Amino acid sequence: MKKFLCLAFAFIIQGICSSQTTKKALPCYDLTEVLKVEPTFLYKPHLDASRSFGIKLLKDSKTMQKYINNGKFHKINKSGKGYRVQKLDYSRAWMLSKGKIMLEKIGARFNKETKGSVFTVSSITRTLEDQCRLRKINTNASLGISAHNYGNSFDISYVRFNGVLKYNSKLEIALERVLKYYYDAGRIYYIKERQQSCFHITVRNY
Repeated sequence: MKKFLCLAFAFIIQGICSSQTTKKALPCYDLTEVLKVEPTFLYKPHLDASRSFGIKLLKDSKTMQKYINNGKFHKINKSGKGYRVQKLDYSRAWMLSKGKIMLEKIGARFNKETKGSVFTVSSITRTLEDQCRLRKINTNASLGISAHNYGNSFDISYVRFNGVLKYNSKLEIALERVLKYYYDAGRIYYIKERQQSCFHITVRNY
């Protein structure tokens, strides 16, 4: 009887552990539901540009690491001429080559036009898992596919310049002027996101 109780207890523990393992293995998003969300008319060009690079949808860290290992994604420095990258809790400081180059160009041009000012990059590349975690604390985070999920998009805050969180209309206007220059040149798309106080920039496959 004692042996039977021990075996029964062992099976129960194994079942609980197995259930927890399965639970942990499941993604925190439903891909079918994510793919159902239609992009807005304004956002569709961003997604079309993102998909043109041939990068598969970044679902998780494993997918991301594959592109890092084969040299498709490049590390973004914490700082460069005209820009600083804030601490990233829900995105990763890696991008496609053209994304990295464009960020550096925007930073350098902004720095020159403002005689030394620096803007803040608030978000870079996100996997669907990152996006799901972000949505738990920010209900405004995209429910569908984001251009961030392909490694060619980043966000620039328009309320944080030179490391100071403070509205500065002069520097905001200067930053948007730089973005418009590259938009007119066919290099980027950008959207001013009011709720997040940032410019969402997607680099085109020029």
